[in-house]
Amino acid sequence: MQRRTMISLAALAATLSTAALAQTGEIRIAHVYSKTGPLEAYGKQTQTGLMMGLSYATGGSMTINGKKLVVIEKDDQGKPDLGKSLLAAAYSDDKADIAVGPTSSGVALAMLPVAEEYKKILLVEPAVADAITGDKWNKYIFRTGRNSSQDAISNAVAIDKPGVTVATLAQDYAFGRDGVKAFKDALKNAKLVHEEYLPTNTTDFTAGAQRLIDKLKDQPGRKIIFIIWAGAGNPFKIADLDLKRYGIEIATGGNILPAMASYKNFPGMEGATYYYFGIPKNPVNEALVAAHYKEYKTPPDFFTAGGFTAAMALVTALKTTNGDTNTNKLIKTMEGMSFETPKGKMTFRAEDHQAMQSMYHFKIKVDPAFAWGVPELVREIKPEEMQIPIRNKR
Repeated sequence: MQRRTMISLAALAATLSTAALAQTGEIRIAHVYSKTGPLEAYGKQTQTGLMMGLSYATGGSMTINGKKLVVIEKDDQGKPDLGKSLLAAAYSDDKADIAVGPTSSGVALAMLPVAEEYKKILLVEPAVADAITGDKWNKYIFRTGRNSSQDAISNAVAIDKPGVTVATLAQDYAFGRDGVKAFKDALKNAKLVHEEYLPTNTTDFTAGAQRLIDKLKDQPGRKIIFIIWAGAGNPFKIADLDLKRYGIEIATGGNILPAMASYKNFPGMEGATYYYFGIPKNPVNEALVAAHYKEYKTPPDFFTAGGFTAAMALVTALKTTNGDTNTNKLIKTMEGMSFETPKGKMTFRAEDHQAMQSMYHFKIKVDPAFAWGVPELVREIKPEEMQIPIRNKR
């Protein structure tokens, strides 16, 4: 009898301690990203931004309603199978309440079913492929990062004019193929004559460039090669094949500052970008830029803003629930939720949980004070100007 009483008391104590932990314990956030691998530069920026954003959004306390924010880092190395297993381990072994990431679209697509299996939110940042909030989506997926359609439609605004002929150069995986598909769907005036896909690790672009030139050189009017590329390799080397001789221009979206060093060779080049530290004018961006300069003596980069944005979304949601990490409560809170970011206000669209956000039409200016081509704002493209398709099967 005494033994049974002791067991009952022990069980009661365990229940009470679990309840106490739920009241005053931790909010565990897993960040699965490319700490190493081909997209390492992007992943590290996201991590920096995430930590800066969590600090800013909590006023430096790193707590919400008395609960400490704990960030658990996982390196997926850009490998889909590894990302999938790391997310499962984060939810099961590390007891993560919510996850953020990953960097690669291929890894993200592998991770989506894991969030559904564990019934936990995965906040996608910065993986871009449309399918993530499209036909591979489930209700546990939210995305603060822009999707391929937002990239494509905003870039189409910049170059989709009558009399323009376009060919695309992209990486042969989800990011590149989804990007080209969305770009092609967005074109209303320009004519697309060729799609060139190359392996993600390409360093010699000669053969691909020659195919692009052959498709464009005899076309009338303005001729543009639109580049969609991430990570290693410099596709702008195609300019070495004397594109000017054929009257061929290059256009592309934004990128990290080191990659934009090559933009200095293309003054006047147009495109649209997700973020450049000098463009948005709002208190959150001012805080990010000031904090980053103070800490690193450099401006925040493309993916730093993304990590910061993910943090703003998380903290906004968790403050609304008073720190309650119940998944259904969070989903209900986040659907249609607006939150402030370095780019201004974003809103999670209820239908597919994609963050509706501004993009920026730019023209490259060469300024000797900067090591990169500076994207000067032509105009902000507001969310309501972009008809972003809902591609999921909800």
